[in-house]
Amino acid sequence: MNAVFRTQSLTKKFGRTVALAGIDVEVPEGAIYALVGANGAGKTTLIKVLMNIFQPTSGLATVLGIDSRHIAGRHFERIGYVSENQEMPEWMTLRQLLDYYRNLYPAWDTALEQQLVRQFDLPLNRKLKHMSRGMKMKAAFASSLPYRPALIVLDEPFSGLDPLVRDELIEVLLDRAPETTIFLSSHDLAEIEAFSSHVGYLENGRLLFSEEMTSLAARFREITITLAEPLAQQFSPPAHWLQCESVDRVLRFVDSGYQEAASREELAAVFPGARDIAIQPMSLRAIFLAVAKAGRTQPTSTSVAAETREVQI
Repeated sequence: MNAVFRTQSLTKKFGRTVALAGIDVEVPEGAIYALVGANGAGKTTLIKVLMNIFQPTSGLATVLGIDSRHIAGRHFERIGYVSENQEMPEWMTLRQLLDYYRNLYPAWDTALEQQLVRQFDLPLNRKLKHMSRGMKMKAAFASSLPYRPALIVLDEPFSGLDPLVRDELIEVLLDRAPETTIFLSSHDLAEIEAFSSHVGYLENGRLLFSEEMTSLAARFREITITLAEPLAQQFSPPAHWLQCESVDRVLRFVDSGYQEAASREELAAVFPGARDIAIQPMSLRAIFLAVAKAGRTQPTSTSVAAETREVQI
């Protein structure tokens, strides 16, 4: 499958501040790829490098096979871009805006435009400056999708929207998914967990992982072990066990490299006298919290060794 965009050792610095540190990511054609991370993690910077708003300090990014430093003009006929801070000519009515855009894009689909206007219940004769935030985001979608872009880039598109508007926008994106690749950034895990096919996690400019959502969900498990005796003083957990903590005879941790048969065998070998071993799947939010805390010194309630270590991915 072809990559719609990829980066190789992509770095962006602002003076001495490193906003992106050697990012390697590849988004396959047809994916709904969610880039998540806290505010300030570097998500918007990455998008702006891809859109040639920022130039990379080093490394390479290609979008639709084109060096991002050369993205301009006609290339945007194949790229839809919507940001939470979308700048729009607010003196225009929506009708005027759509009339203007219709003349810019040779592939403009008037039938799709009309469908989106009806679906969003948009007031064509209202000026953009008199629209609510939710209505403006609908207008941004209605003016970015009718030319059927091969790639839709969305920078925090759902931030601050009420749930009904958010669901309407997601429904429209899913309708477009069979014919386009969607790349969106978000810090809200709940809103992307249900519909994204791929996910990447950015923290302080570093990409900690990037993979299919199903693969991520399959390899993370929350483990709770009830022991016959309290844990030994010098117990040192494997590197892929995160957030180990023990209270009396109960040990809890996150296994970031879970494999059904192999992991069960490992647990049975490490804890041969365990009274119970409970293995639970994890939500996306729980997985990201575990990854975010990994590599930091973890205080524990007893003597379980807490070490600083890299996330094993």
